[in-house]
Amino acid sequence: MVGLNETTNPTGPLAGVVVADFSRVLAGPYATVILADLGATVIKVEGPQGDDTRSWMPPAYEGVASYYQSVNRNKHAITLDFKDAEDLEVAKQIAAKADVFIHNFKPGSIDKFGLGYEAVRELNPSIIYTHISGFGTQEGGRDLPGYDILVQGMSGLMDMNGDPDGPPVRSGVSLFDLTAGMMTAVGISSALRHREVTGEGQLLENNLLSNAIFTMINQYQVATTTDTVPTRLGKEHGTIYPYNQFPTADGDLIVVAANNGQFRRLCTVLGLEELAEDERFNTPEKRNVNRNELRPCIERALSRQGKQEWYRELSAAGLPVAPVQNVLEGYEMASELGLEPLWTTGKEGDLPTVRNSLSFSATPASYRKAPPAMNEDSEAIRAWLAEEQ
Repeated sequence: MVGLNETTNPTGPLAGVVVADFSRVLAGPYATVILADLGATVIKVEGPQGDDTRSWMPPAYEGVASYYQSVNRNKHAITLDFKDAEDLEVAKQIAAKADVFIHNFKPGSIDKFGLGYEAVRELNPSIIYTHISGFGTQEGGRDLPGYDILVQGMSGLMDMNGDPDGPPVRSGVSLFDLTAGMMTAVGISSALRHREVTGEGQLLENNLLSNAIFTMINQYQVATTTDTVPTRLGKEHGTIYPYNQFPTADGDLIVVAANNGQFRRLCTVLGLEELAEDERFNTPEKRNVNRNELRPCIERALSRQGKQEWYRELSAAGLPVAPVQNVLEGYEMASELGLEPLWTTGKEGDLPTVRNSLSFSATPASYRKAPPAMNEDSEAIRAWLAEEQ
């Protein structure tokens, strides 16, 4: 794709795939940044005001909103006003040449511009047309605004988060926007494979509430097949103990002992060997039922030293443990483990960016281009549109 790829040179498993990205904020852009990392050429189409996240700051890095930067690397930006006939024609031309079209407008709202599924399919019969909504396209849900916090409340996630005697709590990240983006990227990749085999394009839809239910699959399985409704347990697990965080001399440590072997090793390291044979705690079921008696024993032992000391000792014994850390500490630990959590991109190679978690031996993810400024790639995109098919 002369004018776009000559500077970015994608080589990943999706190299050659062109994505017309009409989405904004998080779920859609997260799906397309995954595709872009894996080599797809993503054309980010924005209205005159730009993606909302461009203005969501502080925090910011070198004057650009960190939120926007997080999910828009490797993309090519063009600004188009659908109310302008010439700009709308350019939007349609992009849709006609792309392999994938993705948006997260309210159901039906993009159709009035001739960019709904049927209209785009007329322009491009093999298109993978992708729509992410909040609550689906059926009557009753189609007009509801799709914000992650609404879905966290409706789905039951908030009702499950927090202390048993406290209020429901929102997850600290927009969990369902992110998992919807992941699932949509999987769906697009699957649809591209189907098209490779059959030549057929198709309509792909995802919505935040259905995605939330699928993300909470084990809890929904319990709720819909038994008389048990999962409730808030605070730091603890409903059926395994210990499987939660405990205070130490200087902070909290997560400790897991999911079977008898792990529990015996835990007791040995903590100097509580007698508990391993105690009739109250010698099976997983008994430890679960008698957790209120077991908890203070573990807490007293852990109070003797800090979380990092216990982390080293318990890890050395082969136990699943982890210190409770902030985000920066999490980054530092990932770096110590050799996971290289950050990469750099941009013209000068100096923009820190979070590394894609996928690792391919032959077609690795790449970080070719910094998140684009408004309309940054208009000239290159228009030149590509002018090329012969």
